[in-house]
Amino acid sequence: MNNILCALLKKNRGAIIICGILLIGWANAPEALAQGIETYLNRLAARSVSTVLQSPGTEKGIDPGKAMDKLLTLEACVRIALDKNPLIRAAQEGIAAAKEGVGEAKAPYYPDLALNAGYSRWQKHGFLPSGFIRPGASSLIGPTDDWAAGMKARYIIFDSGERQAKLRAANAGKGLAEEEAVRVRLDIVLDVHLSYYSFVSALENQSVAREQLARAEDHLRLARERKAAGVVSKVDVVRAQVGVGDAQLALVRAENLIRIFRGNLNTSMGLPVEFPIEVEAQPGEVKPPDDTDISKAFDQAIHGRPELKAYLKRIETVRSSVEGARSAYGPKIKAEAGYGWRDKDFLPRDEEWLAGVTIDLPLFTGFARKHRLARTKADLSKEEAEMERMIQKVRQEVWTAHSKLKETYQAVKTAEIIIQDAMESHRLARERYKVGAGTITDLLDAETALARTEANLASAQWDYHIASAVFQRSTGSLISDEAVKFIR
Repeated sequence: MNNILCALLKKNRGAIIICGILLIGWANAPEALAQGIETYLNRLAARSVSTVLQSPGTEKGIDPGKAMDKLLTLEACVRIALDKNPLIRAAQEGIAAAKEGVGEAKAPYYPDLALNAGYSRWQKHGFLPSGFIRPGASSLIGPTDDWAAGMKARYIIFDSGERQAKLRAANAGKGLAEEEAVRVRLDIVLDVHLSYYSFVSALENQSVAREQLARAEDHLRLARERKAAGVVSKVDVVRAQVGVGDAQLALVRAENLIRIFRGNLNTSMGLPVEFPIEVEAQPGEVKPPDDTDISKAFDQAIHGRPELKAYLKRIETVRSSVEGARSAYGPKIKAEAGYGWRDKDFLPRDEEWLAGVTIDLPLFTGFARKHRLARTKADLSKEEAEMERMIQKVRQEVWTAHSKLKETYQAVKTAEIIIQDAMESHRLARERYKVGAGTITDLLDAETALARTEANLASAQWDYHIASAVFQRSTGSLISDEAVKFIR
């Protein structure tokens, strides 16, 4: 039985091998790689459920599904964002991919080793001089089986600097990814600052709106008392009621802004938009921006901004491309060796081997090398010109941010002076109306002016802190050393 099976396998092994190849190809048929949006929704939900927010100064975490029992400071918000924002993870994966690219660029410095095996059945017509073939004999060779197996090795001895240029480009790409990650962190921190200050400003506006509503209700009470005493007409009561309605509407708008800015802050931290958080207002000191040395700010921005460092890496990458284009003019020397077996029977026994060195020197390529070198040089000049433009842009950003900081500082100081006058004007108008020496119009006008100055002061204070954060971002110094420790 075994002899019969072996005979069948030997006679039909070609067909069996072809069928096996077809079955392997069918088994490795590509599957759909695209994933639905539900996949990422589930990932986000799982990450949100398992997220634990570290309270500042404690080891105990807070479940994001529950309201926090502590107020978040600005520093805590920054730490959470640098830990949970998906852009941080994306930047880290970009660095990991760039590192693998460096490893890939180092691969040509090692020899290539490969095992190979194959089977074919062939028949050829032999073209031989007359006299080499017997009269009447066929000139066909085959059909015959051809079994082969072996190992080959190749190594590039010299390539005129092509490998070195690619490795330099890969290292520059890794540096570019690292600087991009720094830029992403700075942008995230700035976004947290803007969202935090906007949220706190909305809370401040809510307090102002509540005070305005309380004053409007007091005015309505006073108007009703004076009408009951017959001193004023119903018009004063109606106008006071309108003032109460306006104050209630302003409070509703302030509360809606709180919900919106809370969602913005959650998103900037990488948390679900509906996450219930409360923040601790940190007004901070309002320092005069004239104390800032703008020349030092320029220097700090030019030497510290990750955008400029990233552009230097881009220029290095293009310069490596120029070196790679030059290497096409030089020779390439390769060593090759191989050893194996070849026979007409399965498990071949006839030995084959190969060892040698080849030199490739292209003589004419249709001017492709010339055009490639010229193109890479033009790309290098373009990137260097863009670098000069980037330096000008960074200096402009620092100048604009510093000017905005000065404007907001002056706005705060002016609002602090005006609000004192507005409060005194409102007090006098109320006293005059109370004793009948003033009208409801004077009282409501004073109330409107006071509410406007209170809102302006609250807005100016937080606009100053926003402008300060933007100025620090423009110089590349927004992330503190303490916050960097929490970057994973």
